[in-house]
Amino acid sequence: MIMRRVFALAAGAGLASLLAGLLAGCSSFSLDSFKPAPQLVPVQLESTPPGADATTSLGPGCKTPCTVSVAAPDAGFSVTFNLPRSQPVTVPVQVIRNPGDFTTPASTVIEPSPVFAELKPAGPPPRAKPMRPKKKKPKAAAAPAAVSAFPDPSAPAPTAQPAR
Repeated sequence: MIMRRVFALAAGAGLASLLAGLLAGCSSFSLDSFKPAPQLVPVQLESTPPGADATTSLGPGCKTPCTVSVAAPDAGFSVTFNLPRSQPVTVPVQVIRNPGDFTTPASTVIEPSPVFAELKPAGPPPRAKPMRPKKKKPKAAAAPAAVSAFPDPSAPAPTAQPAR
Protein backbone atom coordinates (compact mmCIF):
# COMPACT_ATOMS: atom_id res chain seq x y z
CA MET A 1 0.00 0.00 0.00
CA ILE A 2 2.87 2.30 0.69
CA MET A 3 4.16 1.50 -2.75
CA ARG A 4 0.96 2.66 -4.38
CA ARG A 5 1.10 6.00 -2.57
CA VAL A 6 4.70 6.61 -3.59
CA PHE A 7 3.86 5.78 -7.19
CA ALA A 8 0.84 8.11 -7.18
CA LEU A 9 2.88 10.93 -5.68
CA ALA A 10 5.63 10.43 -8.25
CA ALA A 11 3.11 10.42 -11.11
CA GLY A 12 1.42 13.55 -9.77
CA ALA A 13 4.75 15.35 -9.36
CA GLY A 14 5.73 14.38 -12.90
CA LEU A 15 2.51 15.78 -14.31
CA ALA A 16 2.93 19.05 -12.37
CA SER A 17 6.50 19.48 -13.61
CA LEU A 18 5.36 18.74 -17.18
CA LEU A 19 2.68 21.48 -17.00
CA ALA A 20 5.13 23.92 -15.42
CA GLY A 21 7.60 23.24 -18.22
CA LEU A 22 4.96 23.81 -20.88
CA LEU A 23 3.81 27.10 -19.36
CA ALA A 24 7.38 28.26 -18.83
CA GLY A 25 8.11 27.63 -22.51
CA CYS A 26 5.13 29.83 -23.41
CA SER A 27 6.13 32.85 -21.38
CA SER A 28 4.45 35.12 -23.95
CA PHE A 29 1.15 33.34 -23.49
CA SER A 30 -1.69 35.85 -23.25
CA LEU A 31 -5.44 35.78 -23.25
CA ASP A 32 -5.37 38.74 -25.69
CA SER A 33 -5.18 36.26 -28.54
CA PHE A 34 -8.75 35.19 -27.73
CA LYS A 35 -10.16 38.74 -27.98
CA PRO A 36 -12.13 39.49 -31.15
CA ALA A 37 -10.49 41.72 -33.76
CA PRO A 38 -11.54 45.38 -33.51
CA GLN A 39 -14.63 46.18 -35.54
CA LEU A 40 -13.83 48.08 -38.75
CA VAL A 41 -16.22 50.89 -39.52
CA PRO A 42 -16.48 52.52 -42.99
CA VAL A 43 -16.17 56.33 -42.94
CA GLN A 44 -17.31 58.23 -46.02
CA LEU A 45 -15.28 61.42 -46.69
CA GLU A 46 -16.40 64.24 -48.99
CA SER A 47 -15.27 67.80 -49.70
CA THR A 48 -16.07 70.83 -51.80
CA PRO A 49 -14.11 71.12 -54.03
CA PRO A 50 -13.42 67.39 -54.45
CA GLY A 51 -9.88 66.04 -54.66
CA ALA A 52 -8.75 67.06 -51.16
CA ASP A 53 -6.39 64.84 -49.16
CA ALA A 54 -8.41 63.61 -46.17
CA THR A 55 -6.47 62.03 -43.28
CA THR A 56 -8.00 60.58 -40.11
CA SER A 57 -6.31 61.03 -36.75
CA LEU A 58 -6.33 57.22 -36.62
CA GLY A 59 -4.05 56.97 -39.66
CA PRO A 60 -5.97 55.98 -42.80
CA GLY A 61 -6.65 58.59 -45.45
CA CYS A 62 -7.61 59.07 -49.10
CA LYS A 63 -8.52 61.66 -51.80
CA THR A 64 -12.12 62.85 -51.61
CA PRO A 65 -14.71 61.62 -52.36
CA CYS A 66 -13.78 58.28 -50.82
CA THR A 67 -14.41 55.79 -48.02
CA VAL A 68 -11.86 54.49 -45.49
CA SER A 69 -12.24 51.70 -42.97
CA VAL A 70 -11.06 52.48 -39.45
CA ALA A 71 -11.00 50.49 -36.24
CA ALA A 72 -13.69 52.26 -34.23
CA PRO A 73 -12.04 53.80 -31.17
CA ASP A 74 -13.73 54.17 -27.78
CA ALA A 75 -13.60 57.96 -28.16
CA GLY A 76 -14.07 60.17 -31.19
CA PHE A 77 -11.44 61.09 -33.76
CA SER A 78 -10.92 63.81 -36.36
CA VAL A 79 -10.48 64.11 -40.11
CA THR A 80 -8.25 66.81 -41.63
CA PHE A 81 -8.84 67.93 -45.21
CA ASN A 82 -6.00 69.58 -47.20
CA LEU A 83 -6.01 70.98 -50.71
CA PRO A 84 -3.31 73.16 -52.33
CA ARG A 85 -4.10 76.89 -52.18
CA SER A 86 -6.92 76.23 -49.67
CA GLN A 87 -7.19 76.57 -45.92
CA PRO A 88 -7.06 73.17 -44.15
CA VAL A 89 -10.22 72.06 -42.35
CA THR A 90 -10.44 69.63 -39.41
CA VAL A 91 -13.79 68.00 -38.66
CA PRO A 92 -14.41 66.21 -35.32
CA VAL A 93 -16.11 62.81 -35.59
CA GLN A 94 -18.07 61.06 -32.85
CA VAL A 95 -18.26 57.31 -32.42
CA ILE A 96 -21.61 56.15 -31.03
CA ARG A 97 -21.83 52.55 -29.86
CA ASN A 98 -25.19 50.83 -29.51
CA PRO A 99 -24.71 47.71 -27.34
CA GLY A 100 -27.74 45.93 -28.73
CA ASP A 101 -29.98 43.50 -26.88
CA PHE A 102 -31.63 40.15 -27.46
CA THR A 103 -33.48 41.36 -30.54
CA THR A 104 -30.89 43.68 -32.14
CA PRO A 105 -27.16 43.20 -32.66
CA ALA A 106 -24.58 45.68 -31.36
CA SER A 107 -23.68 48.46 -33.81
CA THR A 108 -21.32 51.41 -34.18
CA VAL A 109 -22.43 54.67 -35.78
CA ILE A 110 -20.16 57.46 -37.06
CA GLU A 111 -21.52 61.00 -36.73
CA PRO A 112 -21.49 63.02 -39.00
CA SER A 113 -21.93 60.69 -41.89
CA PRO A 114 -20.62 61.48 -44.43
CA VAL A 115 -17.81 63.57 -42.99
CA PHE A 116 -17.91 66.73 -45.10
CA ALA A 117 -15.65 69.80 -45.38
CA GLU A 118 -15.97 72.95 -47.46
CA LEU A 119 -12.49 74.21 -48.28
CA LYS A 120 -12.02 77.95 -48.72
CA PRO A 121 -9.20 79.62 -50.69
CA ALA A 122 -6.07 80.30 -48.61
CA GLY A 123 -6.07 84.03 -49.38
CA PRO A 124 -7.37 86.56 -51.81
CA PRO A 125 -6.71 85.60 -55.40
CA PRO A 126 -3.66 87.31 -56.86
CA ARG A 127 -4.72 90.55 -58.52
CA ALA A 128 -3.07 91.88 -61.62
CA LYS A 129 -1.54 95.30 -61.21
CA PRO A 130 -3.75 97.96 -62.72
CA MET A 131 -2.35 99.32 -65.91
CA ARG A 132 -1.78 103.07 -65.92
CA PRO A 133 -2.25 104.83 -69.21
CA LYS A 134 0.86 106.35 -70.67
CA LYS A 135 1.08 110.10 -70.37
CA LYS A 136 0.62 111.80 -73.68
CA LYS A 137 3.22 114.27 -74.75
CA PRO A 138 1.80 117.66 -75.66
CA LYS A 139 1.80 118.26 -79.38
CA ALA A 140 3.57 121.30 -80.74
CA ALA A 141 1.16 124.10 -81.59
CA ALA A 142 0.73 124.20 -85.33
CA ALA A 143 -1.24 127.42 -85.40
CA PRO A 144 -1.32 130.35 -83.02
CA ALA A 145 -4.03 130.08 -80.43
CA ALA A 146 -6.97 132.40 -80.62
CA VAL A 147 -6.84 135.43 -78.36
CA SER A 148 -8.85 134.92 -75.23
CA ALA A 149 -10.15 137.29 -72.60
CA PHE A 150 -8.55 135.02 -69.99
CA PRO A 151 -4.81 134.87 -69.53
CA ASP A 152 -2.90 131.70 -70.35
CA PRO A 153 -2.24 129.84 -67.06
CA SER A 154 1.03 128.41 -68.36
CA ALA A 155 2.33 131.87 -69.39
CA PRO A 156 4.51 133.80 -66.94
CA ALA A 157 2.60 136.26 -64.84
CA PRO A 158 2.95 139.93 -66.00
CA THR A 159 4.92 142.18 -63.72
CA ALA A 160 3.14 145.17 -62.30
CA GLN A 161 4.61 148.62 -63.18
CA PRO A 162 4.40 151.45 -60.65
CA ALA A 163 1.80 154.12 -61.42
CA ARG A 164 3.10 157.71 -62.34
